[in-house]
Amino acid sequence: MIMSIRRGGLRFLPIVSLATNLRVATLITSSCHNPRSFVSASSSSSSDGNDPSTPSRIRGAYFGALVSDALCLGSHYEYDAPKIKAAYDGKAIAQYMAPGEHMGGQTHGVGWGARNYHPGTKSGDQTDYGEYNVLVLEYLAANHGRQPQSAVAPRPFSVEEFIPIWQKRLTGDWKQWVCSQTKQTYQQIQQNEPLHRLGGNSNAMALRYASAFAYYDTEEAVVDTAKKSMFTHRERTALLGCEFFARVTYRIIHQSITPLESIKGVAAESDAWIQHKVQQALDKVAEATDVTNPLSSQEFIDDLALTSMARLWDVGKSEPIKVGKASPTEGTLPGAIYFIVKYQNDFMEAAKANVMVGGDNASRSIAIGMVLGAYHGVGVIPLEFKDGLNQWQHSEDLLVTLPLLNSSVQSKEKSKDEL
Repeated sequence: MIMSIRRGGLRFLPIVSLATNLRVATLITSSCHNPRSFVSASSSSSSDGNDPSTPSRIRGAYFGALVSDALCLGSHYEYDAPKIKAAYDGKAIAQYMAPGEHMGGQTHGVGWGARNYHPGTKSGDQTDYGEYNVLVLEYLAANHGRQPQSAVAPRPFSVEEFIPIWQKRLTGDWKQWVCSQTKQTYQQIQQNEPLHRLGGNSNAMALRYASAFAYYDTEEAVVDTAKKSMFTHRERTALLGCEFFARVTYRIIHQSITPLESIKGVAAESDAWIQHKVQQALDKVAEATDVTNPLSSQEFIDDLALTSMARLWDVGKSEPIKVGKASPTEGTLPGAIYFIVKYQNDFMEAAKANVMVGGDNASRSIAIGMVLGAYHGVGVIPLEFKDGLNQWQHSEDLLVTLPLLNSSVQSKEKSKDEL
């Protein structure tokens, strides 16, 4: 859940010694210290043996994010994993759900109470995380679309240009939860706050740039767009997480490497805090997939894995939260990496497993869907999840106008793995 951390209030940044920094960097850059516990990182091809085309990977990153997010709509902010499983007849989610469907129309956001967090939405719609990605696509298409890649230099993402589009949507047909940072930033704009001072100090990660890979062909331009599109957040770790997944996804698309290879490569070049969180996730995957470890035999293995990576977070509401399932980047980043690496070879299994854990599963879903969608290509998405996604056709119509997916590029790399 998006929660603002005020200066002087509760804040958690792990203290990592120089020796620990060196150990983490070594582990990340080296081969996995428990090879039996991880999926293979030796092949750049997806699990079906195909090597997706670049356009397929770009479309996979975008639609993977939206499909993964839409699957979370029914259970978003429900923190009780056994309740979710019982509501879905003891099985993993098999279709898109409306908010709180089979759970009385509400989910229980710990510390915030039970409610419908996305009023007006229906099955196949997006949560606020997915809707932000659609909105960024609409901005890019309106301002940058229909231009061949070689016709004009890419225009940087402009927060000043984006704000009027954002304001119109928020006051118009926005059906989703409005997070605290969005509310705060909207008020700041009403008070004529300068652009460089917009945003709040929430440490939540909000990834909104899945369409940027269809417009920008350099890693730094994608990172620039990623950070600017998260203009409602100013906190350091949230921005670090935003940048991390932008680089990971870009390298999978353009270097045809596996998610694990990309994660380890980007982490090795990153801040010590990122390295610590990445290693935490990789260690937890090793633990959860080691048949000799008690965790691997638990019924709610993924739920226990995420919560065991976190501290209790007393946010001054009615109940404490396990940060591993809530919005702060200290939990969502290693949580998303856990699902990506553990389920690297099965996009839908990863998306569904994330749903079943609950909490702020939608925050994790964008990273999971974007990274694994880029790896497997858009063809990995089953037809029923394409047809049931309410934003698919609208997004497709806009996405193909962007430079890296325009008709001249697409015709060169059209592949059987594309939907």
